[in-house]
Amino acid sequence: MRRVVISGAGTINALAEGVEATQAAMAQGRTGIGPLAFRDSERLSIRIGAQIHDFDATRRFSASQLALYDPFTQYALVAGEEAMAQAGLERAPDPARWGCIIGTAGGGHTTANNAYRAVFAEGKNRVHPFTVPKLMGNAAPSHLSIRFGLQGPSFAVATACASSNHAIGLAFQMVRSGMAEGMLAGGAEAMLNFGGLKAWEGLRVMSPDGCRPFSADRNGMVQGEGAGVFVIETLESAQARGALPLAEIAGFAMNSDASDVVMPSLDGAAAAIAGALDDAGMAPGEVGYINAHGTGTAANDRIETAAIRKTFGAAADNVPVSATKAMHGHCIGGTGAVELVACLMALRQGVIAPTINYATPDPDCDLDYVPNAARRAQVGAALSNAFAFGGLNAVLALRAI
Repeated sequence: MRRVVISGAGTINALAEGVEATQAAMAQGRTGIGPLAFRDSERLSIRIGAQIHDFDATRRFSASQLALYDPFTQYALVAGEEAMAQAGLERAPDPARWGCIIGTAGGGHTTANNAYRAVFAEGKNRVHPFTVPKLMGNAAPSHLSIRFGLQGPSFAVATACASSNHAIGLAFQMVRSGMAEGMLAGGAEAMLNFGGLKAWEGLRVMSPDGCRPFSADRNGMVQGEGAGVFVIETLESAQARGALPLAEIAGFAMNSDASDVVMPSLDGAAAAIAGALDDAGMAPGEVGYINAHGTGTAANDRIETAAIRKTFGAAADNVPVSATKAMHGHCIGGTGAVELVACLMALRQGVIAPTINYATPDPDCDLDYVPNAARRAQVGAALSNAFAFGGLNAVLALRAI
């Protein structure tokens, strides 16, 4: 098995554009959650979100490109450009052996929302001729493959809130096995529109006033948007090119609860965590940081805590756990990719992002959640958890390098 590393990272989210600025915001414990600003937002019951502001797509892309780029594709391209630049690549070194996997739950959701509005609300009989290629879930990986000449396996993964971790994990497995030499992988989401939020309101899992993971006063999640994209390749190829590895992907596990579409499973989550540790050959005591799924809902936070305790045993008391969704929001299919930026910060800079808005301890949530302020620590290994609707779990294990 070949050693696999992350040699480039890129992101855009409600906190900032760029990895460095995002990590600075995380270290400061800032939040990107605030009032929503889009058409018909006043008709929503939930009027807060982690929305990307001051992003002028017309300054980044031509009119012909924008005719094909939904915001989720735009975000993926921005993040992909940063990741490839950091890895020292303009195009794929070996096009047939490089590919792209992007996780997304909604794909071109803004495009679909606008098309439905045009037909049903405005009475129009036509939509834009590129509506289908603009809204399809594989638009982001397809345009990334075109931009960077990636002729290997390229596709989208749609596993709700675990989409990014599945995409990154599958890319890792492809490179480790020799199926590919390198991959762009991550996630992108842009569901902050009237239709998207109105649908989420129906689930009654959204907070009207803020995200407070693991705190006893938590009352739901807050949706965000954005993208994270990473260059994943062998350690050997990165070193041969003179690229600086940011971290090693050491293990990955995925499974299905096969029990309930919306209620998380302790056993399923624990098995995914244990599987990632086993795949990495990593003992629980080696892990210096866990980026939790930590949505701020009553069920997720309690069950995730129990799953960590079940897997880590006595070591659970000594591992810092934080949920960064209180800062960048729940980016749904893109969330694991944005959260991987926090894992890289812990592994490379020794800074663990905090769980902000933590106010009141919950007896059912009794781990070290790094409350409210970032922490300095030497982190040699980290886990990134993702547990999705549909009972789909995906956990990444990373090592410092």
